[in-house]
Amino acid sequence: MIQVTRQAINPDAVTETVLDPANGGVVTFLGTTRNHTSDRAVVSLEYEAYEEMAYKELERIAQEAQVNFGVRTVSIVHRFGHLDIGDISLVVAVGSAHRKEAFAAAQYTVDRIKETVPIWKKEVFEDGEVWVGIDACYAEGDQEPHSSSVSAHSHAG
Repeated sequence: MIQVTRQAINPDAVTETVLDPANGGVVTFLGTTRNHTSDRAVVSLEYEAYEEMAYKELERIAQEAQVNFGVRTVSIVHRFGHLDIGDISLVVAVGSAHRKEAFAAAQYTVDRIKETVPIWKKEVFEDGEVWVGIDACYAEGDQEPHSSSVSAHSHAG
């Protein structure tokens, strides 16, 4: 599953696409809208996307992750448009025979998305706004452009 959408993302539905009896590890990454960047309060985010190219790039990244890490399935859904604090902007789900490869492929996928996909973010603050480009997606002192949570599911087998 690869999608670029204005709709809210259901992470369970994305995770379902990588569940398979042959997968002993499933990793799901959620990128969410946090309430701050450095010392500035964030009110909301606006994402703009070159949809056709973003879709193609997400497909390419998913294929790279499968080849580079030997994982069975990679699903990516990226949201664009207006996002409020706490909204999910990105879901990456990876299914693999083993957890180590699933975690590595998930991290690789998220990192590549931030580096190459034509999706741009505008941070809206209480006192202004700023566009954040692909090359400058990390605010000074921050490791991630927004907060993240990761869940991992292991299946016997």
